[in-house]
Amino acid sequence: MVLSVSERTFTQEVLESSTPVLVDFWAPWCGLCRMIHPLLLEFQSEWGEQIKLVRINADENLKLANTYRLQSLPTLVLLEGGQVVYRFDCFHSREDLRRVLENVVVHLLPNSA
Repeated sequence: MVLSVSERTFTQEVLESSTPVLVDFWAPWCGLCRMIHPLLLEFQSEWGEQIKLVRINADENLKLANTYRLQSLPTLVLLEGGQVVYRFDCFHSREDLRRVLENVVVHLLPNSA
């Protein structure tokens, strides 16, 4: 299960997290967002507790959407220690996303390679 985060819970769940957090900015009308969600769940099960996956509805959290300067959806932002370490906002297929997520894991979690 993916944790749904809002502006109210963002600081505690994301910025203050002791583990890296992959934030999935999405919207209900976004077809690609719905398409990649199962793949994100698959990766979350592989990561276990090493990376936290959260979803933020960009339409309901406009301050966060503006803070992270979203230009398209879905946008994935990886934060570690409250800092953005990776941003992925332009992909065309599940395979693009899979490649990026595998690279993130290899760089962030060297023991998983």
